[in-house]
Amino acid sequence: MATEASRVKAIREKVEAGQRISFEDGVALEESNDLFALGEMANLVRERYNGNFGYYNVNTHINPTNVCVYKCDFCAFRADLNDPRAYTMDEAQIKERAAQAHGRGATELHIVGGLHHKLPFQYYVDVVRWVKEAAPEIHVKAYTAVEIEWFSKIERQPTREILRRLVDAGLGSLPGGGAEIFHPEVRDQVCGAKASTEAWLDVHRTAHRLGLHSNATMLYGHIERPEHRIDHLIRLRELQDETGGFQTFIPLAFHPDNSRMDDLPKPSGVMDLKTMAISRLMLDNFPHIKAYWVMLGIKTAQVALSFGADDIDGTVVHEKIYHEAGAETPQEVTVAEIRRLIGEAGRIPVERDTLYHRVERDGTRWAAREHIDVPTLAVAGK
Repeated sequence: MATEASRVKAIREKVEAGQRISFEDGVALEESNDLFALGEMANLVRERYNGNFGYYNVNTHINPTNVCVYKCDFCAFRADLNDPRAYTMDEAQIKERAAQAHGRGATELHIVGGLHHKLPFQYYVDVVRWVKEAAPEIHVKAYTAVEIEWFSKIERQPTREILRRLVDAGLGSLPGGGAEIFHPEVRDQVCGAKASTEAWLDVHRTAHRLGLHSNATMLYGHIERPEHRIDHLIRLRELQDETGGFQTFIPLAFHPDNSRMDDLPKPSGVMDLKTMAISRLMLDNFPHIKAYWVMLGIKTAQVALSFGADDIDGTVVHEKIYHEAGAETPQEVTVAEIRRLIGEAGRIPVERDTLYHRVERDGTRWAAREHIDVPTLAVAGK
């Protein structure tokens, strides 16, 4: 019977040869306690793709409303319509936030929120339009696949038409939220009412076919098991083989506070780094892996730059969703601090825009220059 050390050694040989690792390999990595071996392998793949660069961007979040028709067990952000916490931003507030972001030199607005059952789809189109009217240069990364699927339901229009209307208003790309865990054993328990796995994947498939790039996520560290995480990563890998439209994968650490799952502990630092490393190893066709400091904490995000991550996200002003769930990280980190953290981790800080063009900056004025080339790796055994 193979020992843990021999299984990891065999997987290392595949990784070094540029061969794709299997579901069984992924589960074996999950069962391994050799964190440093996982980190070493993930770092090898990370540096093949991104050298010694550590990417960041200057961005701001807008969560237009927290009123949501769905009641996911893990969510501390949502509110019922009559909840004292409930809010919906209007045109003036959206434009003010966009103008503030532009004034601070932001290259991206990240827009996600609740599925307000009293708001028409046109409101969500208008949010994008209001941002572009107030700050035409800013890239709008907006609406998860769960939101897009909801818009399709309430408009009784296909996903392609929903995306077309949003693009016409100024949409630039899609974020990766709402993926949670794809396996039905878990998804049916924690968020069974909202978009199915198939619907989530189909929204991104459609977006990619329309020429939009998108991100992908996985919410880990709650009731899922290792095989559920590996299944999730393989489903993403298969869609990326098909479309090539994903830019970045972001493992999201579960935060239990103020949710209906608050009896569960947060993931440990070991689990955070292990998940980061295994994600980099499984997703051999994703150019980037992001260590989202808001959820991981700044110190763990720093270390993650040696465990497969090449991106640390950005300044992230006005983030609400994970802070409502107990995130104790700051609401904002300055560019100088981000650059220091990346440099301290032994990486070269590079500011990028949403689509991974290198940004050159003169104060708050900026220009996106050449695209940051990522090598196309020929992965054996697809």
